[in-house]
Amino acid sequence: MDGVNLLLIMGAGLLAAASPGPATLTIAGTSMQHGRRTGLALALGITAGSLTWSFAAAFGLGAIMLANSWVFGVIRYVGAAYLLYLAVRSARSALRPGATQLKTSSSPSLKTAFGKGLALHLTNPKAVLFFGSVYAIAIPPGTAPTVLLTVIAVVSLQSAIIFHGYALLFSSASAARIYLRLRRVFETVFAAAFATASWQIFTAKLG
Repeated sequence: MDGVNLLLIMGAGLLAAASPGPATLTIAGTSMQHGRRTGLALALGITAGSLTWSFAAAFGLGAIMLANSWVFGVIRYVGAAYLLYLAVRSARSALRPGATQLKTSSSPSLKTAFGKGLALHLTNPKAVLFFGSVYAIAIPPGTAPTVLLTVIAVVSLQSAIIFHGYALLFSSASAARIYLRLRRVFETVFAAAFATASWQIFTAKLG
């Protein structure tokens, strides 16, 4: 691990994973509305997406993608469209009358929740840019593949703990009761956050 600034990578990864954003908001909303198992499945999908981008950045695939701007263009538009879709769904939910209990029968399957989390993170072009810039600073050229794999494993484990921790936190009975009382407020906030993130990705200069 000589020359590899693991603390810098972990610190940056902690800020990226724990700070409020589309991933954490989706985990919170899904866990409160559909329960622990669904929230954990979604968190696992987001973790898998984070692992994918981390692997791509560590082994230089991010640089290759940046050299082909059309690839990032596709990811950007797909990501912006997906976030806009989530914003519309949240807005429609906010407009519905308040519910008195959670409808567990309408909860998505674990496979669907995992796919939603994976899609959410894979369509975020800022993720690979983030990992690419951090790895470029903290990992010297010529670092052995075994060291890169160790760094990826550490960062992925840290992300998994954070994302699954959010799922456990927001799937508690008290969180579910709060969600029921303030569901329309939560969904309005989610809609605004997803729409803002969609616009930011759509207008971002990635080249």
